[in-house]
Amino acid sequence: MQPTLRQLRYLIALGDHASFTRGAAAVGVSQPSFSQQIQLVERLLGGRVVERGGGKAVLTPLGRDAVAGARRVLAEVAAFEALAERRDDALSGTIRLGVSPTLGPYILPQLVARLHSTSPDLRVHVREGLPNMLVELLADGTHDVILVQLPIEDRGLHVERLFREPLYVAMAADDPLGARAMIVEGDLAGRGLLTLQPQYRMSDQVAVLAEQAGAHVLRDYEGTSLDAIRQMAGMGMGLALLPHLYVRQEVRGGADVMVRPFAGGRHYREIGLVWRAGAGRAPAFGTLAALLREVAE
Repeated sequence: MQPTLRQLRYLIALGDHASFTRGAAAVGVSQPSFSQQIQLVERLLGGRVVERGGGKAVLTPLGRDAVAGARRVLAEVAAFEALAERRDDALSGTIRLGVSPTLGPYILPQLVARLHSTSPDLRVHVREGLPNMLVELLADGTHDVILVQLPIEDRGLHVERLFREPLYVAMAADDPLGARAMIVEGDLAGRGLLTLQPQYRMSDQVAVLAEQAGAHVLRDYEGTSLDAIRQMAGMGMGLALLPHLYVRQEVRGGADVMVRPFAGGRHYREIGLVWRAGAGRAPAFGTLAALLREVAE
């Protein structure tokens, strides 16, 4: 005996809402019917999927694995169903896109505007998240595709490299480095570098650059966003690395912060679009990747 797609949806709803009452409401059925289907799933699995009692349905280890598996199955079913919705341009139906907060606000508005005019039948559901979590949610089927900084090392994923984005050094308006047209690594010797939280891949880049240049990372001032480290740099708390898309949109002449490029464009971050290998909608994702390259340029 195998679980039905309906039972898998109920299982996911239970995991998402941690409540039989709210889970049942989310899928539009009565709680007794919902609970009965969950019990049937537990019978199939041979164990409990939630810890009952205490007012909150907490997933057991078996339940967490089951919910992740259910997401993967339903993601593949959705991809199969989407084949019937696709037109020749491959961009129709629904795409669930996960994106890093250091990318989304600075490229997605232009992408969405382009898609609105070229692919009006496409619905893009966007959710931001930290890079490592985005990869996990892609693997379990929550996202269809993610836009992130590379590298991503996972044999089960297809990585489409999009573009290299130059990094700039941001500093206070009165910083002596502002007199230079371009920055070389030696200019950073002895200086403090501001960084994002460790969950961001740019944090690793800052650490590597600091070691190469004889600078040091200001771990006491880790930022939660690019805006945060830009503002700290403007206050003279240290130097920050900011990517080109952010600088293009958020840094204006005469502001409290100056930016200077690295000589020779030596430092950059690489951006890619990632989806599950063998995904049924790979042609659509390839078209989306091409549009992202155009928007970035």
